[in-house]
Amino acid sequence: MLQTLLGKKTVRMPMVARRMRDPDTNPCLLESDASTRCMDENNYDREMCSNYFLKYKNCRKFWNAIMMQRRQNGVKPPMPTAAERNEILAAMGKMPY
Repeated sequence: MLQTLLGKKTVRMPMVARRMRDPDTNPCLLESDASTRCMDENNYDREMCSNYFLKYKNCRKFWNAIMMQRRQNGVKPPMPTAAERNEILAAMGKMPY
């Protein structure tokens, strides 16, 4: 799993981790990063980051509902791409979560 790149050893991320870092796959990447950053900055005090966790949870609920609706309607892929998600959010006028 180690690769040499310009004399430096790098570790490749597992496929699951790479998929979760892909904005086309993970619609809540910004919310996830914000909650992780908050935990890092607040010495892992969960109470200090509850707003970030709530925003992430609401984001997941919103996009999961969109995905389920698209599946029911036979739309492929079930999860809209990052560009499609931006269009959906722009049409709504504000963030729904």
